[in-house]
Amino acid sequence: MTSVAYGALWFFTFALPWENIIVIPGVGTISRLAGMLALGLAVLAAVVSGRFRRWRFFQTGALLFVIWSAWNTYGGGYAFYGDYEMMTAKFRTYVQLLAVLWMIWELAPNERRVRGLLVAFVAGAAVASLNTIFVYRTQGGTHSRFAAVGFDPNDLAATLALALPMAWYLSITYRHPVLRWASRLYLPLAFVAIGLTGSRGGVLAAFTGLLIVPATTTRLSAGRIAMAAITLVASAALALAYIPDASLQRIGSTRAEVEEGTMNGRLRIWKAGVEALVQEPLIGYGTGGFDRAVRPILRYGQVAHNTFLQVIVEQGILGFVLWLLMYGAAFQQVLTMPLLQRRFGYVVLATLGVVFMPLTWDNQKAAWVIPALLVGLAAAVVRANAAATAESPRRPAMAAARPMRPARPIVVSRMSRDA
Repeated sequence: MTSVAYGALWFFTFALPWENIIVIPGVGTISRLAGMLALGLAVLAAVVSGRFRRWRFFQTGALLFVIWSAWNTYGGGYAFYGDYEMMTAKFRTYVQLLAVLWMIWELAPNERRVRGLLVAFVAGAAVASLNTIFVYRTQGGTHSRFAAVGFDPNDLAATLALALPMAWYLSITYRHPVLRWASRLYLPLAFVAIGLTGSRGGVLAAFTGLLIVPATTTRLSAGRIAMAAITLVASAALALAYIPDASLQRIGSTRAEVEEGTMNGRLRIWKAGVEALVQEPLIGYGTGGFDRAVRPILRYGQVAHNTFLQVIVEQGILGFVLWLLMYGAAFQQVLTMPLLQRRFGYVVLATLGVVFMPLTWDNQKAAWVIPALLVGLAAAVVRANAAATAESPRRPAMAAARPMRPARPIVVSRMSRDA
C-alpha cells in the first residue's frame, strides 16, 4: 500500500511543474487531482501500517504557521477586514500544502525515494520546457514572451530555474550513464525555455541555480569537468541562437530597471506594503489581505511581488517569524548532510530565496515541496550514513602478547657425561 501511495506522490511531483497545461473541469489542475489521490492513499497506508514518522522541526514549524494563519483568517483578519472568499481560499491552500509536506515525509523515508521525487520534479520541468518551446513554435510571430499553456511566464521561469540544480545533482550522483545524460539534457531545454519566457527574475534565479556547477567541481574528475563545461557552453549557445531578439532585449533591460529604481513598477508596491505594515505590524491584515492593505494607498489592489513582504504584511511579525522558522529548520537540516549534498541544499535554498524576491510564492506548491524534499534527503542520508558506520566491522584489537614460557632446563644424561 505504501508503494502505491508513493507512486501517486511521484506523479503529483511530476505533474507539479506543468500542472496548468491540463485542467479538469470541476476538479482543477492535474496536480490537484493527483494530490487528492496521493493523500487518500497515504492516509490509508498510514492507518494500515499503524506507524507515523516522528516530525522534525520543519514540519512542526509549518504546522504552527498554518495554525497562526487559521486564527488570522477566521479570527483576526476576517473579523476586522472581511473578504471572506479570498482569505479562506488561501488558508485552504496552506492546509493542502501542509498535507503535501506530511506525505513527502511519510512516504519517502529513504534516499532512493527522495531521489525519485527529485527525478519527478526535473522530468515535469522538462515537460513544461518542451511545451513552452512548442508554444513559441506555433505563436512565435505574435508574442514577445512565451510560456507553457496556462502559465505566467515569471512563475514558469522560476519553476524551471529551481529544477536546474536538481538536474545537475542527479547527473553527478547517478552511476548509470543513461540516467546521467538524461539529467544533463534538462539544462539546454531549461536554458531555451527560460529565455523564451523573457523573465528577468527567472534568468537571475537560473544563474543562482547554476552555482551548483562550480560548487561540485571539486568532487568531479577532470573528464567530468570537461564534459560539464561542454554541456554548459553548448546549452548557452543553443539558447542564444534559438531565443528571439525581443526576449533577449527584455532580459537585457534588467540593469536599466535597477538603475532607474522602478523595478518594473514593483518599487511603488513595496513602499505601499511597508507603509501598510507600519499600521498593523504584529498580526498583519490576515491571510490573503495584502490586496486590501495596499488598496487605500495605491488606489487599487495588488499582490506584493515579493514573498517576504506578502507574508509579513498579511501575517504580521508574529506569523512571519513562524514562516521563517519553517525555512530556517530546512536550512538547519541541510547543515547535517555530507559536503556534496550540503552544497546542493545551499544552492537550492539560495535559488528559492532569489525566486521569492520578485514573486508572490508563499502559497505556491513548489515553495513548500522543495524544502520538504531537502529535509527528507537530509534525514535519509544522515540515517544511512549512521547505519553504515554502525555496521562497518570494527578494527580488531591487537592481541596481547602471550608471556613466554620459561625455558625447560636441559638435562644431561649420565651417559653423556661419561662420554
